[in-house]
Amino acid sequence: MMTIDKAISLLTSLKNESTKESEIRVYKEFIHILKRLDERGLSKEEIESVEEKLQDLNLESEPKNRKRYFKKQLHSFKEFLNESFSLTTKNHYQNLYLIVGMVFGVTFGILIGEASDKSMGISLGICMGMLIGILIGRSKDAEAEKEGKVI
Repeated sequence: MMTIDKAISLLTSLKNESTKESEIRVYKEFIHILKRLDERGLSKEEIESVEEKLQDLNLESEPKNRKRYFKKQLHSFKEFLNESFSLTTKNHYQNLYLIVGMVFGVTFGILIGEASDKSMGISLGICMGMLIGILIGRSKDAEAEKEGKVI
């Protein structure tokens, strides 16, 4: 069984072996999340659930592209934490709503652009969408932080 401590130790050794900064960042983020989970004082059942997920992630494998593999596993682990415990990482909602705002901004910009210059309308729409998305995301992140759901 892959315990939280064993996963931290494995990821730390992989981080120390690596020379690629982008790969090291993935390991650091994974380690940070695991340490925060360890500090949360989870119940025995919750810890077992986390350790089962860590076992399923197969962190001890030797993939050809380690960065891509561990980034995918990190994403899967974050989704698991969100679904199982309603936990998010810092700026989770800000990043999510930024993207949603941009999508709606492009659509809005195209509609505005029909009446005037298309490129100006799209640019304005993207900017407004990003701004609104960031504002909504920050308020959701602050709410999650207040509820103690950020790791």
